[in-house]
Amino acid sequence: MPNPAASSPLKAVLWDMDGTIVDTEPYWIAAEHALVEAHGGTWSHDQAMQLVGQSLTFSAGLLQQAGVELEIRDIIDTLTDQVINSVRQEVPWRPGARELLEELHLAGVRCALVTMSEGPMAREVVASLPRPYFEVLVTGDTVTQGKPHPDAYLTAVELLQESDPDLGIHHCVALEDSVPGVAAAVASGVTTVAVPHIVPLPEHHSYELWDTLSGRSIGELAALLPTAAPAGFPGGPRG
Repeated sequence: MPNPAASSPLKAVLWDMDGTIVDTEPYWIAAEHALVEAHGGTWSHDQAMQLVGQSLTFSAGLLQQAGVELEIRDIIDTLTDQVINSVRQEVPWRPGARELLEELHLAGVRCALVTMSEGPMAREVVASLPRPYFEVLVTGDTVTQGKPHPDAYLTAVELLQESDPDLGIHHCVALEDSVPGVAAAVASGVTTVAVPHIVPLPEHHSYELWDTLSGRSIGELAALLPTAAPAGFPGGPRG
């Protein structure tokens, strides 16, 4: 049977997780509040908004500044454990995410997860999905520089290339919800769709702005791709 994706320029979709597939930001914010208050400090809404989409190392540093007297690693582990426990009680799916994942799967379009959450958290969410949609998982503990640096997205493309050397950045679309996430995806050269959730994003020529993933289709994603490989990117992210 012919692969429906074979004639499409869209070969892969690179998904952010928190705020894009699952609405876990309230879980993270609640965990931050609890941790800061346990150390005698206060944690404001504005402070919480600074951490949306950021690497956990960056976030832990700001929590230390807010009075949390723990090492960076201990802060990350404490937050992650609390959020995982919340996810186990209820997975808060974002509108349209599972439907689009299923459509991509049936069409043979590959998917990669590109998240600043660490492996245990990412695997918890992935295990809650009905199918193994994600061929590649790039998590915050597997890259040296987190979002907004493009390292995570470049790594995802390179991993996808291992089984398809012809796949290039110009065959991929990234789905993101946060300022650091969108910045990382755009900096990698991947066509980027911003679907803002907790923090608003302005319109900008460097990415597409969608209100929701609900009702969106593969055809709409494929239509965003350049019609030809850009100069300098014949087969991959670094030429």
